[in-house]
Amino acid sequence: MEVYTSDRPINKGLENEYNHSIFLAGPTPRSDDVKSWRPKAIGILGNMDYNGLVWTPEVQGEAKYDYIHQVEWEKWGLNACKKIVFWIPRSIPDMPAFTTNVEFGRYVDSGRVIYGRPDEAVKCAYLDWMYKDLTGKDPINNLENLLKESIEY
Repeated sequence: MEVYTSDRPINKGLENEYNHSIFLAGPTPRSDDVKSWRPKAIGILGNMDYNGLVWTPEVQGEAKYDYIHQVEWEKWGLNACKKIVFWIPRSIPDMPAFTTNVEFGRYVDSGRVIYGRPDEAVKCAYLDWMYKDLTGKDPINNLENLLKESIEY
């Protein structure tokens, strides 16, 4: 498994090097006191012996944040990946997931989306309904099961 973080450059053609690739879409913490869900997701994929590319729209370490690079990197990754895993542990005000709403609406009917959120996530009823309406599937309420389905799908 290779993890490709958003502080790395856009590498057009990278998507052609992997038969399997997953974009970890969902809210990103905006402060140091809020823990990201993505390291846990990457650990779960590692335990499942996933051997593809994982796009994660977070920087490693103390990388400098550049808004334009970030949004262009995310657009590239979302368009290039084979599957988009939306995990939305929405909480307000810590992780409101406003950008996630836009991305979800844009890609939900692409045939590449697997969607889930914990039961305690707030304000997800419309996303749940849209996912069910467009895909015929129910949202998954467990991160491990969501990732398992994403690599079997």
